[in-house]
Amino acid sequence: MQENHSERPLQPGDRAPNVVLDAITRQGKIAIDDFRGQKPVLVGLFRGLHCPFCRRQIAAMAELTDALQEKGIDSLTVVNTPIERARLYFRYHPLPNLLAASDPERISHRAFGLPNVQFTEDENDWPHKLSMSTVTSMRIDMPGELPEPMDVMAAVDYLDKADGYEFTEDDTQMIATGHGQLVGEFLLDRDGVVRWCFTEVEDGGRHMFGGPAPREVMSAASNMAV
Repeated sequence: MQENHSERPLQPGDRAPNVVLDAITRQGKIAIDDFRGQKPVLVGLFRGLHCPFCRRQIAAMAELTDALQEKGIDSLTVVNTPIERARLYFRYHPLPNLLAASDPERISHRAFGLPNVQFTEDENDWPHKLSMSTVTSMRIDMPGELPEPMDVMAAVDYLDKADGYEFTEDDTQMIATGHGQLVGEFLLDRDGVVRWCFTEVEDGGRHMFGGPAPREVMSAASNMAV
């Protein structure tokens, strides 16, 4: 299959490409075209399960499954984690009604135009390059999860320990190639056209390591004719 590649994150009005991936929470394949002509779908494209921020964003998206289905909208979660590793994780951390797919090569991320940021010593060219001084100056504020605002690496370490997350060789490989992968959520109508999106690319990276508020997702879902 020829790989799609968007030079920028897809925006409302753009037609989403078809991507075919291995299903995690069921057998076989799953594709964007499975929904086209059938139902709208909220597609969440995340870093691997090694990312504690993404684990929380995935859980937050899963919590909206029932409310979205009441509006006739399906959900698809895509993770940059090899299939067997992902299946093992969700076996021990099940999320009701979760439909998930594995994308260790980040094919879907490129197809939807989400960059993989290169971390540099001192050069900033958002969203393609980010200096380490910029990264270390970031503070993550997650009341109820972190005891205080922390720098990114300290927050990652704290959350991983809180979760008891045990890294495997699969996780290490995904970090080596995609630790700068930006993420996003895209609400597609039944024709596969983007009607709403939220990405880490927006606003110069102000949304990095965060996700959309549930009310924002549901407002977009309510505004889209089903």
